[in-house]
Amino acid sequence: MKRKIGKFGMIVLVMCIGFIPALTIDAAEPIVIGIPTSTGFLEGKEALKAVNLAVEEINAKGGVDVGGAKRLFAVESVDIRDAAPGVPVPEALLGLEKIILEKKPAALVVGPFRSEALMAGMDIIAKYKVPLLGTIAMSPASEAKVKKDPEKYKYIFRTCLNAKYLVKYLAGTMSYINKEFGFNKVYIMNQDVAWARKTAEITTKVFFEKAGWEVVGHEAYPTGTSDFSSALMKVRAKGAQVILPIFDMPQSGTLVKQWNSMKVPALLAGFISPLAGPGAWKTFDQKIGGAINCNFEMGSAISSPKVPKSQAFNQAYKKKWGVPIEAGHGISPSYESVYLLAEAIERAGSVDADAIVAELKKTDRVGVMGRIKFDEGNQVIYDMDPETAAVAAVTQWNDDGSRTIVFPTSVADGQIKLPAGLKPAK
Repeated sequence: MKRKIGKFGMIVLVMCIGFIPALTIDAAEPIVIGIPTSTGFLEGKEALKAVNLAVEEINAKGGVDVGGAKRLFAVESVDIRDAAPGVPVPEALLGLEKIILEKKPAALVVGPFRSEALMAGMDIIAKYKVPLLGTIAMSPASEAKVKKDPEKYKYIFRTCLNAKYLVKYLAGTMSYINKEFGFNKVYIMNQDVAWARKTAEITTKVFFEKAGWEVVGHEAYPTGTSDFSSALMKVRAKGAQVILPIFDMPQSGTLVKQWNSMKVPALLAGFISPLAGPGAWKTFDQKIGGAINCNFEMGSAISSPKVPKSQAFNQAYKKKWGVPIEAGHGISPSYESVYLLAEAIERAGSVDADAIVAELKKTDRVGVMGRIKFDEGNQVIYDMDPETAAVAAVTQWNDDGSRTIVFPTSVADGQIKLPAGLKPAK
């Protein structure tokens, strides 16, 4: 039996039809961001949290405008375990390829932890043409590869600093120490992984040898080493005035405790990953006063009123996750990378990989690390002034558990102080 549609029924039908476009927009397929990294390690774990924070902020404002249609971001992650001792690179690459094939991300953020895995993974990324905004692996060999074959490797970008830029900050800190205290004898201790070896090598060649410093000793340690006492005895015996540590493994914090307990008469200044965040004071039994540590990027476990977005990011992270950032590397670049990606997609009006890449190269954004722009090798430029480039922050631990930014001078809020018992050489 046929039924007539009454006036009320017609109104309901028209209203439902009117809602169809809105329902279509709400149901638009999300833009997937893939996070393949070592999520079991501090930097990888916090980088993933930073990505999720940025995605939550962007989605709360309606998502990303793609050619007039709003689309939300969605995060998919996989632990490729490339930072774990004994995990071969091919095994890590299986995870990288798996997330690309199964989750079909529009882009990857964070990426491999180890430079060895990044270098090997560049061909996989080029094969599938998925943009990567890397935030942890640091070897400059990857950007050299981009420059050598820019068309094939145009999809690989890095937003964290690389080993060359780290050398710039370490050399600047050593110049400061030499000028203020007359120290010129150094003992180098580095982790036996690509980025740390390269950092030690470049620092020696481009700074220590040219600046007249004497390298009185140099030792490399396998990942997982937890006893540095023999080297510290050599530091004392050879009269080193400065120890330059370059480590990202969790066990490296023991070096600082042993330096303190053995009362080694040398200034400890370099990078030790577990020393970067505010929790290190309690973790290492309040025995890190005087140690100088480079937080690789402003906003990664340190902030400054001279870079307002770094403060806002640290506050938002703590509010979201209930704890402060502890990693001094990769966290603010991971957060910023999501915004760089969102802006590139909106400018392109598309999630096409080549269109995204073309817009990423045009990036000019004032962000958590300072001003963010890419060079010809798709590496974010780091320098000494947050008004013109991204910046790192070298800090010194004080005896009350606070930290003072001591370098670069554009963001410094204090000067380096020698630990008790250590006297200037001049």
